[in-house]
Amino acid sequence: MTAERTTRPTALVTGASAGIGREFAHQLAARHHDVVLVARDRGRLEELAGELTSRYAVSAEVLVADLSDRSALQTVADRVADGQRPVDVLVNNAGYGQRRSFLRNDVAVEEAAFDVLTRAVLVLSHAAGVAMRDRGRGRIVNVSSVAGFIASGSYSAAKAWVTTFTEGLAAELAGSGVTVTALCPGFTNTEFQQRAGISKPGPEFLWLDPRKLVADCLHDVDKGRVVSVPGTQYKAVVGLLRVLPRSVVRNRARLVRR
Repeated sequence: MTAERTTRPTALVTGASAGIGREFAHQLAARHHDVVLVARDRGRLEELAGELTSRYAVSAEVLVADLSDRSALQTVADRVADGQRPVDVLVNNAGYGQRRSFLRNDVAVEEAAFDVLTRAVLVLSHAAGVAMRDRGRGRIVNVSSVAGFIASGSYSAAKAWVTTFTEGLAAELAGSGVTVTALCPGFTNTEFQQRAGISKPGPEFLWLDPRKLVADCLHDVDKGRVVSVPGTQYKAVVGLLRVLPRSVVRNRARLVRR
């Protein structure tokens, strides 16, 4: 399905086939954005595109891509940078967790996850940042995690990079008309745990509703906030993690892993 050119703004969402990415696609379409849906599963994307077109009367474009593949990632970057079909909002959401710890995992699996979680964010943010800066407007949302504030394996490290990278890019684009926001959710009721093959940890009050999470994030984006932490419980957690000595954070993370 290919989008026709319209006067509506366009949002491109990676990892749009499920979870937080799917919710971003719905809420941006409800805001009268045409959408470009990026993920690996064509069937799911085409089903979602039909749903968004029917429900919100917007145009939906399907772009099938495995972002760990450099050629496929470049195809998405080219779409983001296309001046004839400008992308006004980029949501870098694609990602997944690992069931095994770093040293128990195959390094090729770790490299693929690294490419999706960090390299794809870098490449697409560069394409969007240049194009949006030249137009004098745009929004970039990089989905990070509360995990980035702790020390718990390669996923945690990747998300720490996403948050810091986003803060730096936001500073570089300050005053340009382009905003950049790092979304740092905690546990969220999506397919994430099921796909990663891990159990659902923690008490129920720690679990966020994806609809409210995305709505709160978009509110923060509208306000130009650089870091968006949804949920009072996670605002408190992140505030505490920022002031605790790193030795304490490392020790607590080690106990959780055990």
